Formats: sequence, C-alpha cells, structure tokens
Amino acid sequence: MNENSPIGVFDSGIGGLTVLRELLVELPDEDFIYFADSKNAPYGPRTVEDVTALSSRIVQFLVDKGCKIVVIACNTATAAAVYAMRKDFKVPIVGLEPAVKPACLKTRTRHVGVLATEGTFRGAHFKNTSDKYRKYVSLHLEIAKELVELAERGVFSGNEVDAIIEKYVAPLKQNNVDHIVLGCTHYPFFRPVIERVAGDGIKIIDSSEAIARRTKDILMTTNMMRTENPHRTVSLYSSDSPEKLSLIANAYLHEQVTIEGNVNI
Repeated sequence: MNENSPIGVFDSGIGGLTVLRELLVELPDEDFIYFADSKNAPYGPRTVEDVTALSSRIVQFLVDKGCKIVVIACNTATAAAVYAMRKDFKVPIVGLEPAVKPACLKTRTRHVGVLATEGTFRGAHFKNTSDKYRKYVSLHLEIAKELVELAERGVFSGNEVDAIIEKYVAPLKQNNVDHIVLGCTHYPFFRPVIERVAGDGIKIIDSSEAIARRTKDILMTTNMMRTENPHRTVSLYSSDSPEKLSLIANAYLHEQVTIEGNVNI
C-alpha cells in the first residue's frame, strides 16, 4: 500500500453513501472502494458478536483490495467492532459516532434529541460521550429503525416517510430539544423531511463532515494522502443487489461510479 492506494468505506447498506459523499468532497484526488452489506442489513438488532464477525470479513475484503485506510461508515458497526478491527488489522480504521458532543456544546435549551439504532445506543462510544454531558444536558433517545428499512428500499419521501418521522420527532419537540443528532448514516437521506417536520427552531446535525476531516487528517499526518489524480475511481460492491446500489449512488453522489457486482460476505 502507498499514497495511490484506495480508501475503503463500508456500511450495513446504502447509508454509508452519506459519508462517502463527504469523503469525495474532502478528498478529491482519492480513489474509493465502497462495500454495502445490504444482504445483512439492518445491523441495529444484531448481536455485537454478529456485527463484529460481519465487519471483520468486510474489512478483510477491503484490505485484500489494497485499501490504505478503512472508514466504518456505520454507527452500529463502529459501536460493536471498531476496537476489535483496530486490533486485528494493520491499516488505520476510522470509526463513526453520533455527533452528541457538538450538539451538547451548542444547545441553548439543554435538551438534545438523538435518532439512532439500538446497536448504536448500546455501544461504548455513545455511552462514554453522552455520560460526559448528562449532568448538564438531557438526551432524548429515539430508535428509528424503520428509516433504515425505508432507505434500503430506496424510499426517501412520501406519506409513509412523513408519518414515521413525525412519530419520532414529535416527542423530541415536546421535550424542547433544539438539536437533533442523526446517529445513523441512513438518516441523512431523510434530512429534508426531518428538517421540515422539526421546524425552524431545531438544528439537525450528523457526523459525516467530521469523519471526512478525520480521515483526511490521518492521511496527511501519515504521508498517505494522494494529491493528484485526474481520473479517480469510485468502485461499489454489494452483498445484495448491485443494481439498487447503483441507482441510489448515481443519484446521490453526483459522481461517476463503477458497480463491481455482488460479493458474498
């Protein structure tokens, strides 16, 4: 591996495309390999052992493809497996965690809402961060698992989406939150609807930009960042339907991508 090697990114499904889009902006000269484990999505209800095993096989796949760094673009996988992945693999592993810290530092009402999966809420990352601020900020948690399922079906708007988001946002509004943290990479697909339902007084935040900056920082400080690449490639793999992944990726990324096909993990 060297500075010209690709960056690996993976998620339980298509949600990590929201992180990949920020990485493409932040690192315009890098090649990327993205893996969507849609066959096994959602990860939220799965055990820690199950998610760790799936993550290990995917990271091995990306390392075998020559990736110089791997971004776990999934909050649940990060919560379950990031420490094990860092122990088992020599390449840098970048993990994700909900943007609870910036929300807690910016809140005026001292009430913050968090939408995430049950796997994320169980994880040490979330617990350690939230415990630091619980004395001063009330965190109101909602497990919005239906949004993952809708995203994997490619449904991002409509009456069904409105009703589900209203169900989860309404109690947060009643609790006077002024920030809602999107703690799952699938949720930014629904950001326009969440913003509309939440209203002007509530700010919606996620960690996609922060994870892209963190990845860039690691590459720069290890002298592994690519600075010239006139024909960069973005290769996508899926454990399920590559056609569905291609359709959503082309519409969302605004970047030419190559669908490499189905891979059994």
